[in-house]
Amino acid sequence: MLELYTHPMSPCAQKVRIVLAEKKLEWIKHHVDLSQKENLRPEYLKLNPLGVVPTLVHDGRPVIESSVICEYLDDAYPVIRLKPSSAYALANMRLWMKHVDNKLHPSCGALQWPLVMRPALMEKGEEEREALLARIPEKPRRERQRRLVKFGLEAPDVVDAVHVYRRTILDMEAALAQHHWMVGDVFSLADVCLAPYFQTVLQFGWTAMYDDCPRVADWFSRCRERESYEGSVTRDFAPEVQVDLLTMGESAWRTIRTHLASFDDSGAIA
Repeated sequence: MLELYTHPMSPCAQKVRIVLAEKKLEWIKHHVDLSQKENLRPEYLKLNPLGVVPTLVHDGRPVIESSVICEYLDDAYPVIRLKPSSAYALANMRLWMKHVDNKLHPSCGALQWPLVMRPALMEKGEEEREALLARIPEKPRRERQRRLVKFGLEAPDVVDAVHVYRRTILDMEAALAQHHWMVGDVFSLADVCLAPYFQTVLQFGWTAMYDDCPRVADWFSRCRERESYEGSVTRDFAPEVQVDLLTMGESAWRTIRTHLASFDDSGAIA
């Protein structure tokens, strides 16, 4: 039996849901309310000591870290493969997955957090808010969230996040000039792991970030056309939520656009 502890807006959870859908696996959903910090409750921390989503539970055994979960599912259910057979393509796939985990995911959080999570926390008293933040297990994540709560879109993390996104988009445009999907002519975990971070851009109405990169725009369009994407990502957003997210994005676009204009395309690694 497969169980997934998930949240509809979490890119990490979205990519695992895409893998489950690509492989046509049945699973049980457990919703974790991140805005109420349910991910930091003791019962959840027993499953996932890092206090993040998603967590996969397979026959009673937890598997954590979304990229690890994606590879685990591909190994456990190999009928529909999402890893390339070529050793070189496999290495490239893992490089993209590593970039997502190390760079793109924290950047996405820096852009989403001030708009989506911060308002709920700001409704709490300062003492309760700090107590919740203090329970975040990892110091870098804890300190980043403190900055984002304190400064919102003015936090230094936000400009860095926009630049990471822009560098990623340009690198993807170059990669897609070589093949149909990110690491070859077959859809792979590299595509799975990148696509949800473009859902964030789309839901906030920030697609101008890649207006000058037609291959990236086409790639994301093809990702969204897949049955697995519609069922795992798009369908989880009620129409009224989509309107709210676009409104949030519009209010932040001026800041995002200013940071885009300050990006130095010198080829430095994001």
